[in-house]
Amino acid sequence: MTELEFSEPASSSSRALRAVGWTSVALGITALGLYIGHELRVRYKFKHRTPSDFYSHAGEELSADYGMGI
Repeated sequence: MTELEFSEPASSSSRALRAVGWTSVALGITALGLYIGHELRVRYKFKHRTPSDFYSHAGEELSADYGMGI
């Protein structure tokens, strides 16, 4: 047997492992980017608060209709 016959299976498994490795690296970078983006957005929203944000119902879309009961 020649050296070429032994290197083919190792080459295909190495190629598969390399593809899995690069895929995991890409997923890790994506997750890190999403996390950093979320943190930056939270900090931006926190720094751009309005005085009405300090009240408990600020920004609540549902209004309480008092006096409309049965």
